Amino acid sequence: MPPTRIHQILQQVGPTAFAGVYDALSAKLAERAGFPLAFVSGYSVAATFLGEPDLGILTQTEMIDQARRICASVSIPVIVDADTGYGNPLNVFRTVRELIAAGAAGCFLEDQVWPKRCGHMRGKRIVDRQEYVQKIRAAVEARGDRDFFLVARTDALAVQGMDEAIARVIAARQVGADASFVEAPSSVEELAIIGRQAPAPNVANMIEGGRTPVLPRDELARLVFHLILYPLAGLFSAAQSLAAMYAKLRHEGTSIGAEEPRMSFEEFNALIGVEEKYRLAERFGAG
Repeated sequence: MPPTRIHQILQQVGPTAFAGVYDALSAKLAERAGFPLAFVSGYSVAATFLGEPDLGILTQTEMIDQARRICASVSIPVIVDADTGYGNPLNVFRTVRELIAAGAAGCFLEDQVWPKRCGHMRGKRIVDRQEYVQKIRAAVEARGDRDFFLVARTDALAVQGMDEAIARVIAARQVGADASFVEAPSSVEELAIIGRQAPAPNVANMIEGGRTPVLPRDELARLVFHLILYPLAGLFSAAQSLAAMYAKLRHEGTSIGAEEPRMSFEEFNALIGVEEKYRLAERFGAG
């Protein structure tokens, strides 16, 4: 099987920090910032699409529909959070096929019991190791020889400990997964163990305020992490900015005085391609 787009990025760039997105607008901003890839976070989509927490409430079809809109809006490859695959290996098979059809460049697939919950929340439960391996096998078969990067994520560290977590990602890689992701290590020491023992490339999940210490890219690279994901930094920043602006409008009745760091009307129109649409309309006599 030839290298996927994600493999090629890792070969060309090396350890890569990248951002989580949740809609077409955030994806466009990530692309404009120069990220070589992006990630669609289930936590973020649940929060923005439903206004709900990441507790397995978001459905397969809702996530795939959002992924399709995001993938169509940018030219960079997009990895999608596929949670547990939304059921048994048959559900996993369909999920991977649907994500490929939606334009995704890869997915994360985890070993929690469905309905799952955010990896940095309490009360996680995991399926038997062999059941998880069968789901990874289903994902690999559904992918075939297509350009789709499969990340094997395990939440076993919090439930059964480090040895089981490492054993699970090793087993997943042996049946065809492309990267290893041991979720929610709680110290630099645990990150170091994962970097030494889990098959590369490894994912580091940097959630501000979560269980894992947030470290600079270069330090994570030294710890043998290659895909350094910031899934919620953009969401948290956007929420804070909205909260501040709405509070000002409510209490002062104006946006005057809050011009920075607000994006201008012209800059925002450029981001969403207004002039391109004008030119397209003019080509067809609709200008």
